[in-house]
Amino acid sequence: MKDPYQTLGVSRTADADEIRQAYRKLAKQVHPDLHPGDKDRETRFKEINAAYDLLSDPDKRARFDRGEIDSQGAEMHGAGAWGFGGGSGPFAGSTQFGGGARGAEINLDDLLGGLFGRRASPAPEPAGDHQYSVTVGFLDAATGTEKRLTLQDGRTVEVNVPAGVEDRQVLRLRGQGARTRLGAGDALVEVRVSPHRFFKRQGDDIHVEVPVTLSEAVLGARIKVPTIGKPVMVTVPKGSDSGTVLRLRGKGIKRPKSTAAGDQIVTLKVVLGTMDEELEAFAAKRAKDETDPRADMT
Repeated sequence: MKDPYQTLGVSRTADADEIRQAYRKLAKQVHPDLHPGDKDRETRFKEINAAYDLLSDPDKRARFDRGEIDSQGAEMHGAGAWGFGGGSGPFAGSTQFGGGARGAEINLDDLLGGLFGRRASPAPEPAGDHQYSVTVGFLDAATGTEKRLTLQDGRTVEVNVPAGVEDRQVLRLRGQGARTRLGAGDALVEVRVSPHRFFKRQGDDIHVEVPVTLSEAVLGARIKVPTIGKPVMVTVPKGSDSGTVLRLRGKGIKRPKSTAAGDQIVTLKVVLGTMDEELEAFAAKRAKDETDPRADMT
């Protein structure tokens, strides 16, 4: 496998947040579910997961940086173990080659047995990750929820979906993947967020279009507006047009451990409602004094 730093495209001094952000970005780009049948992207996705598994673990990362393990987590055998210049290798000690008063006797079988004995242990099999997906509603994704997931071995686990999770974000359940001689891999759970019938998300802000009557727009009013939490009362300014934007601060997405939340952006949409003779007469009279609102567009 390639150098894990190169695989994720981060420097060797990258902190945990940089590594996590790089992993999420790459995982979204090459996830197999988005590119069915593309073996190259599937291989790339596995490389990205393996690299993140190593670099997200402080102990594994430190051992890799010191050269104690390779990029697959296998133990490295240092050159000193063969001991050509001393140490504990098979040629260390008083053994003599070439001239000298007396050369040490060498048992060829012992020598070869020692050499091949050192090379006989294969690299440990890397732990395997399993990919899953769960679907959650828009509001559940915004406020957080739990989903029951059945693993490949038949076990069921509760997946904690944190508040503010994004569509296609991947959650890692450590130790819930394939079990190998090296240990258990992880379960990688992609969260798919269903769209809402009137809420839309942009970053941590929630956008919603709210209809208001003609009288509410002309005279101003207090109206109830839905949010991802409880509904709130909002003031419609007198003389509001369609497209008037109101900002409800702190009523957007709030992520875990974050001290601030996004906002809810309310766009007003004036609706005429039922037409009657009185409204038509008012409009006809009003039309005589109105200026062309599109005059500056020509």
